[in-house]
Amino acid sequence: MKININNIPEEGLDIQTTKDRNWLQSIFGDVGESDFTLDEIHITCNIRKLQQSVFLNGAIETVIHMTCSRCLETAMLPVSASFRYTLVPAKAEESREEIELSEEDLEYGYYEGEIVDCDPLIYEQIVLQIPIKVLCMEDCRGLCPDCGTNLNLEACNCASDRVDERLAVLKKLKLTS
Repeated sequence: MKININNIPEEGLDIQTTKDRNWLQSIFGDVGESDFTLDEIHITCNIRKLQQSVFLNGAIETVIHMTCSRCLETAMLPVSASFRYTLVPAKAEESREEIELSEEDLEYGYYEGEIVDCDPLIYEQIVLQIPIKVLCMEDCRGLCPDCGTNLNLEACNCASDRVDERLAVLKKLKLTS
């Protein structure tokens, strides 16, 4: 979604658009693949311009399909998130020193020329919604470490009192008070 900042009226611009499943591939191109797929992405956005600053307020809705961290089945994560960015013209790079960003700094971005490309910002917001540990359901039981059976679908006959050999030494410890 590219927007020419010269075409933004004084009262702002309201945009509602939908991206299909192939949109994610267009972001990556030939570079590689993502670890997830998406359903249709619904985007609503209000864009305002004040002098050289562009203000984006929007929301995205989609469903992310990823592999569950415990059972390796496909997990579906509904996403409904709002976002806000302030975009300012990019300056010539002065210094490449590492600086610590505050939470407020994360709402700022830069654009070059007269065109603002919102696709990277939308992709960033989708990625920010993915949890560190993706689960297909809250109480996912995962896979049996011995036989690999998906414990959500069936039980296995493996011994549950098995102790890891590396930790067996700890059983011999005696605690005194």
